[in-house]
Amino acid sequence: MQKSSDNGLIKQAGILAGAGIIVRIIGLLYRSPLTGIIGDEGNGYYNAAYNCYAIILLISAYSIPSAVSKIMAARIALHEYKNAMRIFYASMIYVLIVSGAFSVFVFFGAGLLTIGNSVRVLRIFAPTILFFGFLGVLRGYFQSMRTMIPTSVSQIIEQIINAVVSILAAWIFIRSAAPGADETERAVRGAIGSAMGTGAGVLFALLFMIILFGAKRSLMTSLADSDTHTSVEPWGSVFRLLLLTVTPFILSTFIYNFSTMLDQTIFQRMAIGIKGYTEKEMSIAYGIFSTKAVVITNIPIALANAVSSAMMPGLAGHIARKDRDRAVSLVESALKITSLISIPCAVGITVLSRPIVFLLFPQRSSLDEAAALLAGMGITVIFYSISTVTNAVLQGSGHLNIPVANAALSLVIQAVILASLLLFTDMGNSALVVAAIVYSCLMCIMNHRAMKRILGIKRDLRGRLVMPFISAAIMGIFSRLIWQAADHGLSLAGLGDYLSSMIALVLSVFAAIWIYALLLVRLGCISKTELLQIPKGSSVVKILERTKILRD
Repeated sequence: MQKSSDNGLIKQAGILAGAGIIVRIIGLLYRSPLTGIIGDEGNGYYNAAYNCYAIILLISAYSIPSAVSKIMAARIALHEYKNAMRIFYASMIYVLIVSGAFSVFVFFGAGLLTIGNSVRVLRIFAPTILFFGFLGVLRGYFQSMRTMIPTSVSQIIEQIINAVVSILAAWIFIRSAAPGADETERAVRGAIGSAMGTGAGVLFALLFMIILFGAKRSLMTSLADSDTHTSVEPWGSVFRLLLLTVTPFILSTFIYNFSTMLDQTIFQRMAIGIKGYTEKEMSIAYGIFSTKAVVITNIPIALANAVSSAMMPGLAGHIARKDRDRAVSLVESALKITSLISIPCAVGITVLSRPIVFLLFPQRSSLDEAAALLAGMGITVIFYSISTVTNAVLQGSGHLNIPVANAALSLVIQAVILASLLLFTDMGNSALVVAAIVYSCLMCIMNHRAMKRILGIKRDLRGRLVMPFISAAIMGIFSRLIWQAADHGLSLAGLGDYLSSMIALVLSVFAAIWIYALLLVRLGCISKTELLQIPKGSSVVKILERTKILRD
């Protein structure tokens, strides 16, 4: 493990990961009743519009927290607090111009970005782009000071408001439809209500961060006042630095995530134009994939995002001080954490896909299809998680163009494969799963090779892949058997399909966690020292020592 000053990585990543899990759980919980209100068709319209909004957000504002955090952290590490504050204010001006322009473009140019009924939904997202830009700068400001609590709390607030407003607005809008409105019109109205919830969540999170910034501003102001550096960077240099840093971040993040929109566009056009789908049939097929498979796999991937965000300020600081050894140690810890978490999550999602989908989206008409798609997407959890961390490592170490090139090449290959599958086979939305696997796998391999070459990261196949995978495979077998036995027994007791499956799933997941933890310790994948560094790790160690699982 790395030196003590970097132990905060696990703590801060744990805070952000905890918030990420809460956010994703809230997202799943509200998605179930929302799907009941707007249906698979409404989900299709919403997700088609949301993916376009997400791409515009990537270009205009999504990378701002990481970029601001990286630049400010480098200045703070050198005690250049006046320059750090200049970067902050310059970032605010940047998002006002860039995010504001894209917000106007999305409202008036929605028809250029998507088709059919999704155009009306996309226009509702337009103001959110500007709100998110300011929110991103404030999150990057606090992350640069190595505290993830403000970002974590704001994410939870954002999702709670999103959930409440989405459900209420969708229900109200559908109820307000004219008596003779058809099912499609109701679905569109529901999707518009859900889009309003997204905007409301971002707005409330922004208000929270503004209040917090006002309360904590005096700390950075006092540090800037005590800054003895005589050289303060000119505004022109600050804006140039911001532009040169943000642009590669944007390109990398944009291309990395553009696969979603590209897949959506290829699927939409080819399903309707070549396969003869109606717009409704296409929307339902894409809605099942994007809402009931992708959304679930995004939960464990959020943990990798947390590790990346927590790692960025420390990595930037070490690079600024030219402390290569500690930078490498930090990266190795981040990779190990990510592997230990993503591998069992991928296995669990694969072997328990049907009860997971049944618990969250119990609509029986699409249950089997959604479960099969989710099982296929399981492996992407590992690839996306590792590539997310390696992306951040390459960006944080100053090699901003490498992730861009890797993502671009992966994007071209997966687009060709998706188009070929849709053209020459009848795989339908299963082709989207294959495309996601190809893209995430290529990104993972190419990023990891580049990172190893540049930083000289040690190849620890046993600790990061082999032993965690063996532990997860054994865990997966037992968790599946436990679920089947419990579900069968509870069904015979007359609890009903849904209740018995839910209780059996909870029991199997609880057992899986302990089986995996026991195997990790027994196989030497994780040490007592490493356990003590995770949140509540001392409690875990005490339990393992009392049960004789962990020995000194």
